[in-house]
Parts: sequence; structure tokens; C-alpha cells
Amino acid sequence: MDLRFGDSKPTDDERAAVDALLGPPESSWEGAARDEMRAADLRWARGGRAARDRRDLLLPGLHAINDRIGWISEGALDYLCRRLTVPPAEAYGVATFYAMFSVKPRPATVLHVCTDLACAAAGASELCAGIEARLGPGSGVSVERGPCLGLCERAPAALAVKSGDPVRTAVSAPATVEAAVLAASAPDSAPEEPPAAMAVPQAGDPSLTLLRRVGLVDPRSLDDYRAHGGYTALRRAFELGPAGVIREVTDSGLVGRGGAAFPTGRKWQATASQPDRPHYLVCNADESEPGTFKDRVIMEGDPYALVEAMTIAAYATGAHQGHLYLRGEYPRAIRRMRHALDQARARGLLGDDILGQGYAFDIEIRRGAGAYICGEETALFNSIEGYRGEPRSKPPFPVEKGLFGKPTVENNVETLVNVLPILTMGAPAYAAIGTQRSTGPKLFCVSGSVERPGIYELPFGATLGELLELAGVREGLRAVLLGGAAGGFVRPDETDIPLTFEGTRQAGTTLGSGVVMAFDDTVPLPRLLLRIAEFFRDESCGQCVPCRVGTVRQEEALTRIVQRTGVAASDDIALLREVGRAMRDASICGLGQTAWNAVESAIDRLGAYE
Repeated sequence: MDLRFGDSKPTDDERAAVDALLGPPESSWEGAARDEMRAADLRWARGGRAARDRRDLLLPGLHAINDRIGWISEGALDYLCRRLTVPPAEAYGVATFYAMFSVKPRPATVLHVCTDLACAAAGASELCAGIEARLGPGSGVSVERGPCLGLCERAPAALAVKSGDPVRTAVSAPATVEAAVLAASAPDSAPEEPPAAMAVPQAGDPSLTLLRRVGLVDPRSLDDYRAHGGYTALRRAFELGPAGVIREVTDSGLVGRGGAAFPTGRKWQATASQPDRPHYLVCNADESEPGTFKDRVIMEGDPYALVEAMTIAAYATGAHQGHLYLRGEYPRAIRRMRHALDQARARGLLGDDILGQGYAFDIEIRRGAGAYICGEETALFNSIEGYRGEPRSKPPFPVEKGLFGKPTVENNVETLVNVLPILTMGAPAYAAIGTQRSTGPKLFCVSGSVERPGIYELPFGATLGELLELAGVREGLRAVLLGGAAGGFVRPDETDIPLTFEGTRQAGTTLGSGVVMAFDDTVPLPRLLLRIAEFFRDESCGQCVPCRVGTVRQEEALTRIVQRTGVAASDDIALLREVGRAMRDASICGLGQTAWNAVESAIDRLGAYE
């Protein structure tokens, strides 16, 4: 891809896809058809700063082309770049950054088959082989093996995407060869996904706090949501005022549920106190950690709760514009959230005068495109702004200079929905749940070798053994992975670990975002570790040398170990330790800093290669 515009032309469909998003071009400079009346306007660029300020529409534009055509040609990319005044080389770098896009021709239908941890343990390799044998060459379907699809409770999983206007999708989970082939060949005829409540084994339990509405209310009905306590928290927020809301959140002891466990009230206060304007709110719904699917279940089963929680967070921090960055692999969650936003706007719960309080706020959905690194907050900001999703150096921190260089508060879905019970029950009652240092309820994503995989809600302080007993752990338990691919393994005799941030740290592991993956003795542990290494190699953004090189060296060493066992592995284990220390100490962001965690814990706690 050249730095300058080439001679390639977009097809009519490609042009229509871009114009549907941006509107028709106003000049030949932007790509309008040339004629004698317009020829002169090629001598100067029109739009200037106004066009450059639309750089953040680059990612939606790439989605528009990829959805309509199935891939992004040079002509289509050039046309989009002209419309947004973006250098083609930069746009090419963005398009090739995301796994769901392709800049090479491919069939109109793509079948993404998850080969990550839970699905690998459930037979993903055999599923892929069966699908490829059934479809064969010339089928018009591209079968792509990929990372976690966030459907771990129904592993193995596949997602079919058929380009067109409109794009069509179908999920097959648990997938069989026949079901996956049907989803790819006729997505409109594929069976409907089970309701979100099927992912909540505790559904209907009146003691639940965060999940109490999942399965009880119609997720498409705003009236049903309000009949079950919806928007009570927002009304109390308006009574308390912004400072009062922040005080309640601070007193509750709520900390971030994405893994970093930073106090939410402190983050909100730091953002609200910034004199620079405007302020922004970003909800991180790009949960891409293998084994994580709690945010998907909330958005599919209780979408209005997230809309209400985002509105409260924005009100408290002085933001009038919110962005919901949602995984591209979650088609049903995207549909549910779009519908919820439309209904909220129509009923005066979003817009210029929310509930007649004179407060203006709206939410825009930004769809991710398959990049685990975009779960890091500053990489997410870059992605929204139309750049490669690479993390930024800190300081400055997002509360000072975040999205578009303005003060920004960023929270994930679970953190935000915790604000609702804090305001309805009061900070003291909320803080009484859990432990003194880890307050409130916590969601856990349980998958793998258990009888009842799904999302579980427990108060902080419950033990790992109690959670596994609820999920029905199978005989022959060999290891439990806490915190996902960036977490650590524990032994079957360590299930008395309290599920708190401080308890897991004391035990030498991490709680992370709440991933709990159980593996019995039928799962080959060395190959599982190799899959983790492959995941980090693929997902490293490549910006810093320790991570870019270290993840490759880690995978190479584990590949050699898998191919040979015994004493010969000792040199590679020593190399792994050295590479792991370098990544942990020198990587820019958490991806490189934690890429060695699971492998280290497997070697030290499980004796994986003895």
C-alpha cells in the first residue's frame, strides 16, 4: 500500500457502503464522479479540519465495507481515505490490525471457529477438521480458526458471517459439523440462539443482585425493565447530584471488575474534577480474555441496566457523550444494545433532557473488530479515534487526557452495573456484602470440565471450592485456571482459596476479571499452554520489543517442549523464565506483562513438564 492515493477504483457496492455511512461526496476530491463542472475542484482539498475531525469514522467505515463486500479492496480503502482525508498507508495499517477484516479477496461467507481454551478442550480441532472436510474447496465459505468467541459456556463455538446488505450472522454453539455448516450456508435458517438466561445457572434466584433480572424480564422491553426497578437508580442519582453519586460509589468500596481493581469512586472523582472540557465516558465491552463472557450475558439479558448505569456514570463525571465499545464477535449483544438505545432515546431517557432534569447525554456504539489488546483502555481510545489499537504510554492518565485528548472515565460492563444496586440499596448495605477489602457481589465465568458452565454471582469471599461445587466439577480435576490466559493455574488441592483480590494475591495467583476454567486429566496440559502462547503471540500489537519478540520466543520454546519431554526441556524452561521476566519488567502494557503468568504457574505449581 502506497503513501499516496492509487488508481484503483471502488465498485458501486463499495462506494454505496461508504456513502451509506458518510453521506454522498460533495466534490471530486472526496471521490465524486468527475465531470466538466467538477474537474476544477480537484485542484484543492475541501473539508480541511472538518474532514480530519471525522478520522474516528475510519473503523465504522472499514466495518461498512467489510460487512457489505466481505473484504476490503485497495479501491474501497482509497475511497474511504479520500472521504476522511486519511493517508492510505495509515488506513491500511488500521485495516490489517484487526482479525475480522481482510485486505485480500475471500468468500462472502466466513465461518469463525473458536480454537481457544474452553473450545479446544471440547474438541474444536476435530470440529474444524470435520467442517473443512464437509465444505471442501469451492464451497464459497472461508473457515477461519480463531480466538475466543465469548461463548465458553456452550463450547465448542462457531460464528458465521455472510456479507451483504444487510450483513447476516449466525451463531452455532455448542457446534456440531452439521450445525456449523448450516449456519454458514444459510444463516437465516440457522436455529435461534438460546436465551441469555441459559448461561445463568442461578437464574430466578431472588438473592441475586446483578443478575436478578436476567431471565425474569424481556430484554427488548423498556416497560418490563422499569416494572422491575429499572431507572430507580438514575432518579436517585439526580436527587443526590454528581458529587453525591461519587460519594456513594466511593463509600461502597466498589473497585474495577476488569482485573486492575482500581477504586471506581477515585477514578470518577479524578475525571469530574478536571477543568478541561468536554469529558467522555467509555464503556469497555470488548471482553476478549479467553474464558470471559459475563458482559455478553448482561448485554443480551439486561441491556437497559447498562444504559442506565452509563447514564449515571456520565452524570457523575460531567460527560455528555458516551461510547460503548462492543466486541464485533457479539452480534446478538450489538442488536440488543442498539434496540435499547433507540428505545431509551424515544422515551426521553437519553438525549437533550433526560427525565426532565436538563441533563443531556447520549451513547454511541463502536464495534470492535477482533483485537484483544483493545481491552486495554488507551488502546481502546486509539481504536475509537481511528488509529491502530496500540496502548499509549502513561502518564498522562485517561482521567487527564483520554479519548480525543480529553478527560475520560473508562469502566467495563460489570463495574458499571454494580452502580445500580449501590444507589438503590445505599453504600453501607452494598459494602456489607463480601469482605472488608473486596466489597459487593462478583460475577464468575465458569467453563471447562464442569457440569453446569455459565455465569455465577457470589459475594466476594466465597471459596473456589464453593464455586466449583455449584458448577458441578467433574471427576479427575487436574487444574483450575483463574483469571483467563493472563491469569494463573492452581492445583485441585488449593480450592480453599478465597475469591477476593487480596485472597488470590496471597495465594500467589490472580482473580483477574473472574474467569474460572476447570480442566480434568483428559486435557493435555502442555498443548493447552502452547495455545495460550499462540494467543499472546497473535494478539500482541507489536509496538514494544519485549512483547513483540518475547511472545514469539515463548511460543517457540513451548513448541519444542511439546515435541520432546523430560530432561531435554530444562534449557527451554530456563529460557522461558528469562523471557518471561523481560516481558513482565519492560512491556508497555498488561498484555506483555502477564503473557508469562499462566505458563509460569503451570511449571511451578503443576509441574507441567516434569
